[in-house]
Amino acid sequence: MSKHNEKNIKQAIEELLETYKLKGRINEVRLVNSWERIMGKSISSHTREIHIANRTLYIRLDSAPLRHELMFGKDKIIKLINEAVGESVIDDVVLK
Repeated sequence: MSKHNEKNIKQAIEELLETYKLKGRINEVRLVNSWERIMGKSISSHTREIHIANRTLYIRLDSAPLRHELMFGKDKIIKLINEAVGESVIDDVVLK
């Protein structure tokens, strides 16, 4: 193998994820798995379901007052999530 074709493992994995369009899905899984760390234990304890579709985060909560309060902080939630993941993966949040 010639020197100009050598890559480190990180570069090779990044290229693989881009080629097979898996990077977005991996970021989504990372976000769901990090939900408690990002939003805190109290919000996480009232979260019943969380999923992502078309760059929109859907959150089902068991507390109407919390849902109402989070409605006012949607922009902050989007910012926190995108910063935690390290790139823009969410454009909107829907609270149910």
